[in-house]
Amino acid sequence: MKEKVTITIDKKILRNVDAFIDRIYIRNRSQAIEYLLEKRMDENKTAVILATGPSENLRISKDEFRPTAKIGKTTVIELAIKNLRQNNFKKIFIIGEQPVLTSIFNLIGDGRRYGISIRYIDEENSPGTADSLRLLKDELKTTFLVVFSDIIFNKLDIEHLWKHHFKHKGTATLMATNSSLIKGGKIKPVMRSFIRIEGDTVIKAFEKQKANKKVPEDSLSFSSLFIAEPEILHYSGSSLENDVFPLLSEKGFLFSYLSSEGEIHIHSKEDISLVRLNSF
Repeated sequence: MKEKVTITIDKKILRNVDAFIDRIYIRNRSQAIEYLLEKRMDENKTAVILATGPSENLRISKDEFRPTAKIGKTTVIELAIKNLRQNNFKKIFIIGEQPVLTSIFNLIGDGRRYGISIRYIDEENSPGTADSLRLLKDELKTTFLVVFSDIIFNKLDIEHLWKHHFKHKGTATLMATNSSLIKGGKIKPVMRSFIRIEGDTVIKAFEKQKANKKVPEDSLSFSSLFIAEPEILHYSGSSLENDVFPLLSEKGFLFSYLSSEGEIHIHSKEDISLVRLNSF
């Protein structure tokens, strides 16, 4: 959706802007300005990693939590940070309870060695994922990405998800995939969040399934990763999946990007073998 604006620009800067007009891909001054703005904004994006919930629920061994689980010579959180950095996410917030945050900090520190900035947000008692995200209501002023801390998502196309988000007027864009492509949960099952899509609009956001319920082969699920606008922080409800997403869907503000790949959930030591089999 385009909006007409009036701006004042120095003549020298404008001359440099006009140099980008090639009459093929960039046909006029407006497109040149839009191209340069998009390029600049793409170089310094914001991401939020949710390592939320009771820390003991995230523990997979005496010394490891889900995000800090060892994958060969690296860990789940290190893979996530490197993937985000490769996609130009340079400002990252990690939300979780103190024991989990301490474990993560011992691995990746403040992010400087990755060329990024990492801030840790201690959650003492947040009932749900939406409540956790609202801890950043004074920090998130632009479009941002949210990803859960216990997934391997190297095969998911974050760049196209990001670009697709700007093609509609929605508040959030979910990464979606066929439920059969989501792996993990060998010991502790993955509680999938089913969605129904018409085109790229999410017309129904379902509550998480029960652990013993059989997953329909042709169902679509939320892949634990989404892009959102700051307005999402103003919607009520404790849970993103059970409260906020269904409300956005009812209002027509929830969209999706369908991926041909799925993520891997690391809920126990047994799930790590799936990562090795997928050659990450």
